[in-house]
Amino acid sequence: MKDTVETPAAGAPEHRWSKRLVLWTAVLILANVLADMAVGSPMMVLPQLLERFDTDQAAWLSASAMLAGAIWSPLLAKSSDVFGKRRILVVTLLLACVGALVCLVAPNLWIFLVGRFLQGAAFAAVFLTVALVLQICTPVVAMAMVGLVTSGSSIVGIVEPFLLKPVIDEFGYRSVFVAAAVLAAVAALCVRAVIPESPIRSTGRIDVGGALLLGGGLGAVLAYVSLGRDLGWLSVGMVALLVTGAAALAGWAFLALRVDEPIVDVRALSRPILLTLLALVLAAGSFRSMLQLTSIIAQVPPELGLGYGLGKGEAIAVLLAAPNVGIVIGGVCAGWIAGRVGPALPLLGGIVVGTVATFAMLAGVSVLPLAIACGALVGMAAGAIGASGYNLATSMELPERQGTIAGLVSVMMALGSVVFSFVGGEILKATQIVGTAAGGAPVSTATGVYLYVAMGGVLFVLGAVPAILLTRRPALPD
Repeated sequence: MKDTVETPAAGAPEHRWSKRLVLWTAVLILANVLADMAVGSPMMVLPQLLERFDTDQAAWLSASAMLAGAIWSPLLAKSSDVFGKRRILVVTLLLACVGALVCLVAPNLWIFLVGRFLQGAAFAAVFLTVALVLQICTPVVAMAMVGLVTSGSSIVGIVEPFLLKPVIDEFGYRSVFVAAAVLAAVAALCVRAVIPESPIRSTGRIDVGGALLLGGGLGAVLAYVSLGRDLGWLSVGMVALLVTGAAALAGWAFLALRVDEPIVDVRALSRPILLTLLALVLAAGSFRSMLQLTSIIAQVPPELGLGYGLGKGEAIAVLLAAPNVGIVIGGVCAGWIAGRVGPALPLLGGIVVGTVATFAMLAGVSVLPLAIACGALVGMAAGAIGASGYNLATSMELPERQGTIAGLVSVMMALGSVVFSFVGGEILKATQIVGTAAGGAPVSTATGVYLYVAMGGVLFVLGAVPAILLTRRPALPD
């Protein structure tokens, strides 16, 4: 049985923009900046980490925080519905702070991975901020604010490499974890001091066993997909990881159909929510794989004569920055539009923009100005799809379950991103040749690149089908 609990810190939902709401938005964006930094910044010091821990397991170092995020998400999402979104967001930020400190002082690889596991809790910051916004603001304001908090951190993504590189050069790889720890602590204090608690909570229990099975199963399967190429698909460790993950997911499904309050009630997932999740898996897989391709071909000089390649030097920096600018524009615009016509149309609009930009990359892989424009448009699609996905899925759930459904959106988008980025990577790998002009290094043929782009376009087209169905019915429940 559910009921509504009014917390002392919660007042009437904000119904218009004010200085206070701008401050709340800035603080929640800060929390999401931490999520991006916790997952991505250590990649800037990956060579130093490999040398420090005397290992060649770059895949584990790069993917560990994201995989940990998949494990944390079900438990944190359900907990936010029961204990309050702000409280769990603060806990999440503190876990990420502790994780950064563990990474800072880790004497060996295994302790370092423990730190990355704790840092992975920051993955939950995005959906927790979304769920919190939905309960402290009226729907029109909340949808616009969701667009801001889900895409605003990309602004920092544009300048972060330029800010951190001099610090890393001066103080070494540990400076990344010092910055992450300080940022997490400041974000936790700001959220606790400035943001009100969510006024609506569930009184249900938390199925900890189900959360561990679901999170552990997802993490193991994603680890297999992410790391199998480097560690061997049929190696004993990888096969054991896949079997363990599949068994954990099967155990979760068995429990979810038998307990009264499962961590994710699959029986309560309506057809519109399932259509939304399907659209997000396909669309997220497409835009993430296209952003991955852009970063690859950006570093291939046209002089190699492969039929693709975009330049060098400053051109690469512009090409990689363009999607971040697009994400901010797409997310903000989608949130604003959703507050007026509902989130289904901007979701479809983001998918359409992504489709056009992706197929245009068939020519853009060898034309730098077109590639920059396509990259910005793919970024706009990513921002619009992310913001609209959260707005649409949560608008179809009861308020006391919005944290859980927002967490499910994050997990499904991560699933699509990992799986289809892997598929794209395999396409490039299957079409590799030894490039004599590249000093004998293996490079993909133009055919492989075109197949990769075609895959991204087809995924967008498939994602448009459930998105179109969603525009034909009201997004809000009666």
